Amino acid sequence: MSVASHLGIELAEYDQRIRTFIPAYEEMLDAAANAVDVKARTIVELGVGTGALAARCLKRAPKASVIGFDADSGILALAGRRLGRRATLQTSNFVRATLPRADAVVASIALHHVRTRGAKARLYRRIRAALNPAGLFISADCHPAGAPDRARSQRDAWMVHLRKSYSTQKAEALLRAWSKEDVYVSLDAELALLQSAGFMVDVAWRRGMFAVIVAGRR
Repeated sequence: MSVASHLGIELAEYDQRIRTFIPAYEEMLDAAANAVDVKARTIVELGVGTGALAARCLKRAPKASVIGFDADSGILALAGRRLGRRATLQTSNFVRATLPRADAVVASIALHHVRTRGAKARLYRRIRAALNPAGLFISADCHPAGAPDRARSQRDAWMVHLRKSYSTQKAEALLRAWSKEDVYVSLDAELALLQSAGFMVDVAWRRGMFAVIVAGRR
């Protein structure tokens, strides 16, 4: 399924509409990009989308280039126009793609598409193997609290954000539709998966259900 089909929007709308979907979207991407080493030379992005995070990473690390993977060729065309010659983009499912050596591997609103924890654990081991010794893996995604009461409160806050742009009925429909495709692993469980793959982990940013995780090789 394409990104546009999954979100129920036109592809050209993506950069505008994603901000109505995700609370503090700009702040989250800034936090992820700011975790990249300014001396980084090779940055790999999993699910590069329209290149919003990659563009921030390239600004942060002026000598870097990006290798971006995305299964949606249409959205990669948008990323190519945004990123220009500093990016090499491949139409590929990042779960199966061969990952090159990198100073940083980054992802934003992408890894919740990995359907099982076993598949995610295998991906994390591959990411660790691809990173240079001082390299970092940085992921911005939806990670609710493990406690049900806290998770419900976080979902309510997400609804408040959605209702700034959509009716209550539409907002509920969006969350139901996304839940059919997305797998939101709790923050504690996600950190444990990374640790089991050989990473040291930190939470660089947190707002409601959304977090930026920074992981280095142990």
